[in-house]
Parts: sequence; structure tokens; C-alpha cells
Amino acid sequence: MQEKNSISNSTSFVLASKVKDYFLLIKFTLSFTVVFSTVISYLLAPNIRFDLLQVLLLFVGGMLVTGSANAVNQILEKDTDARMFRTRLRPVSSGRMSTQEAWIFAGIAGGLGLLIMYTFSPEAAGLSLLSLVLYGFVYTPLKKINSIAVLVGAIPGALPCLIGWVASFTEGTEHSWTGGWILFAIQFLWQFPHFWAIAWVAHKDYSAAGFKLLPSDKGPTKFTALQGVMYSALMIPVGMLPFMYHISGSVSMWILLGCNVWMVYVSILLLLKMDIPSARKVMFSSYFYLMIVFLSMYADKIKPH
Repeated sequence: MQEKNSISNSTSFVLASKVKDYFLLIKFTLSFTVVFSTVISYLLAPNIRFDLLQVLLLFVGGMLVTGSANAVNQILEKDTDARMFRTRLRPVSSGRMSTQEAWIFAGIAGGLGLLIMYTFSPEAAGLSLLSLVLYGFVYTPLKKINSIAVLVGAIPGALPCLIGWVASFTEGTEHSWTGGWILFAIQFLWQFPHFWAIAWVAHKDYSAAGFKLLPSDKGPTKFTALQGVMYSALMIPVGMLPFMYHISGSVSMWILLGCNVWMVYVSILLLLKMDIPSARKVMFSSYFYLMIVFLSMYADKIKPH
């Protein structure tokens, strides 16, 4: 009996460890944030009303595609991840998972995810495939070549908003891409102060691994901080567009304005102080930004008559 319990406990431990590794492989927290944008953008579409089954289906499809892209990212960066403190324990880089197993997962997850997205609309499936390819096979290797990788990576980083919007398209009905592009623009611009703040804080780790992610080859400089201020400032007029194009109302417009002004403020603080605590303030502010902005727009959505 004791031997059976020991075997059972051992099996449970192995299974729990494997599940944990797959959560790490898909970068669950990051994927959840990405899919959150997809779902809210879908719900913001004028012809969509909340349907729990559809929302769950979209969430699963988005998680599978995003998880596949993140798995490809970890496969291609396994040697680099092994040299970085914060990524050395990832399943592929640590050797707990073979690259073959990770590739099989990426292929199956990506394929199933794209099939689910196709059930919403062909446009959603096509954009999902584009996002997966750009992130996994273009942005990932480009990170070691040139800092333009951040600009390239911002495209698949913002595509979830457009994917969610076009997932609302149904055959035989009139639809517009405008709202999706507006939501895309909000998330596209947000990524620059967000990602450069992360790269500022983790600069030594990134540099040791050969990543070129800051605008300046000299690392965290005034030029980098100024770029963050500029993109944060651009977020202010873009944040007015959901109200102007009748996606959401005036209450959310003021919330967006407040959030965007705050992002400009913390970015200016970084420019003035040029230190890691200020970069962390930008980074943590950006983490809350998307949740506040997208939820406020959905709560204040303008319903069609």
C-alpha cells in the first residue's frame, strides 16, 4: 500500500511539473494579456453582444495561437535563454523539455488555434497566422540583429486588437475595419514605452545575451528616454479616437486621457532622472494601462440603435 501511494504521489508530481512547464512554455501571463485585448476588442465591435460560449471559444483560440508563437520563441532562443538569469529556468532552455516536444506542441496548438479563429471569420484566422509568423519567425531572430526588432514586434503585439475586431465579422453583413485599426493603434503605441522600460531595467541581462532592444546602441540614454516620451505623447490624440468614431463614450474618453497623460508624466520622469526606479515606474504603469483602458471602453461601449 505504501509503495502504491509512493508511485501515485510520484506520478502526480511528474504530471504537475509537466503542466507547469507548458504554462511556462506558452508564457501564460503574457498570453493572457494578449488574449484579453483580443476578447475586449471583439466585444467592442458594434454588432456583438456578450455570449459566454463565444467569448470562451475566442479565448481558447487566442491562447492556442499565442502559446504556439511563444513556444517558437523559446525554441529559437533556448541558448540565449540559458544565459539570462530571468529565463534560464524555462523548460526548453533548462533541458526539461526537448525542442522536438516543443515543436510538436507549437504545431498542434497553432493549428487548432487557427481552426478555431476561422470559425469566427477568415480574416481573424489570416491575421492570427500573420501574427504567429511575425512574432515567432521574424521578431525573435531580429532581436539579436537590430533594435528595429521592437518596431517589428509591436505589429504582432497589437494585432490581437484587430483580430478580435474582425472576429466579429459575419458573412453577408456590412462591416468596417476602422474600429479595429483604432484599437490596434492604441496597443501599438503603448508597447514602446512599455517595452523600452523593461529593456532599460533588464539592460545588462539583455546585453549579455546579445539582444539589441533599445533605440541607442549605447544602452539606456537620453535618446531612449526621449523616444518613450514621444510615443507616450502620441497616445493622447489616438486615445480620443474611440470616442470620435463612436466606439465608446465620453466617460472612457476622459479615463483614456488621464491614463495617457500619466504615461507621459512617468516617461518624462525617466527622461529627467535617468534611473532604474523611474524605468520601473513606467513599466508598472504600463502593466495597468491596458486593463484600465480596455475595460473602461467596454463598460462605456456605445450600443447600436
